[in-house]
Amino acid sequence: MKVMILTAGLGTRLRPHTYSKPKPLVSVAGKPVLAHIIDELLDIQIDELICVTGYLGDQIESYVRGRYTMPLRFLVQKEMRGQADAIYLAKDSADGPMLVVFGDGLVGVDKARLNAHPAEGIIYCQEVDDPSRFGVAVLDGDRITRLVEKPSTPVSKLAVVGFYYVPEARRLMDAIGFMMEHNIQTKGEYYLADAIQIMIERGEVFHTEIVSMWRDCGTIDALLDTNRYLLAHGHNRDGAVANSVIVPPVHIGAGARVENTVLGPHVSLGAGAVVRNAVISDSIINTGAQITGAILTGSVIGDYAVVTGTGQELNIGDASSIRIR
Repeated sequence: MKVMILTAGLGTRLRPHTYSKPKPLVSVAGKPVLAHIIDELLDIQIDELICVTGYLGDQIESYVRGRYTMPLRFLVQKEMRGQADAIYLAKDSADGPMLVVFGDGLVGVDKARLNAHPAEGIIYCQEVDDPSRFGVAVLDGDRITRLVEKPSTPVSKLAVVGFYYVPEARRLMDAIGFMMEHNIQTKGEYYLADAIQIMIERGEVFHTEIVSMWRDCGTIDALLDTNRYLLAHGHNRDGAVANSVIVPPVHIGAGARVENTVLGPHVSLGAGAVVRNAVISDSIINTGAQITGAILTGSVIGDYAVVTGTGQELNIGDASSIRIR
C-alpha cells in the first residue's frame, strides 16, 4: 500500500515557530508531529511513503530520510492550490490501495483492517458537538453519500479527520483530473472532498470508520492539548534532574538538564534544553532552549531560545531571547 502524507501547508497558525521550520516538524511530546504520524503507521505494510512538501520542504525530506528506511518519495507542491492538487502530483505512478493522510493531526485507526486492503473506501471520522468547524460525512445507512465542508446547517456530526483510504488510487486521480479539467474548486482551491464526491457519484463506495483517537496540532492551544494527551498516554520520559521536583507526566529529552526546578505536569523538554531555578507546567520547551528564573505555563519555547525572568505565558520562536527584570 502507498501512503501519501500532505505536508506542504504554511502553518500560519503556529507562527512564529513555522517561520523557521515546516509545520509537520513542530515538536510535541518529544518528537515532531510528522514522526508521531509516521510511527503510528509502521504496523501498516507500506510499499512507498510519499510526502508532498512545500515551504521549507527540504527540512522534511532530510528528517524523513534520516529516520525511516521504507521506500520514500518527495513531491513538491510549488503553488498552494489545495489538497487534491497536491495528491495529483503522484498521478503518473499511483495505483493500487492508497492512504492519504493530512500532516497536521494524529489519528488512531484499525491498522489490521487496512492491512487486509478492503475493496471499498474508508473515510475516517469522529463525532463532534459542533460540526460547523469541520468537513462532515453524510450517510445513507452505512454508506457515505456526501461530504460537506463546514456545514452552516446541521447535516451530520461525523467530522472528517484527514485520513482517507482509497482501494484504487487511479480512480482518485481520474476524479481529480476531472475536477481540474472542469475547474471544480471550493474557495479557490481543489479540495479532496470534491474529488471523493465525484467518485461517489460515479458509484464508488465509501464507508466511515470512527477513530480511536484524533488530536489536532494546527494551533498553539491544540498543540499543547495534544502534548497533554500524549504525555498521559505513554509518551512520557524521565531524565536526570538535580535538586528538582518532577510532577508527572513529563518528557525530558536526551542531554537536557533540570536544576532547582519544579517541572510538570505536562511538560515536554527537548534534547539539550537547560532549565534552572524555574517552575514550568503545561508547556513545550524545545531543543537547546534555556530557561532561568522563570515561571511558565501554557507556553511553547522555540529551539535555542533563551528566557530569563518571572511568571509568563510565552509563545516564542527559535533563537529568541526574552529577559524580564
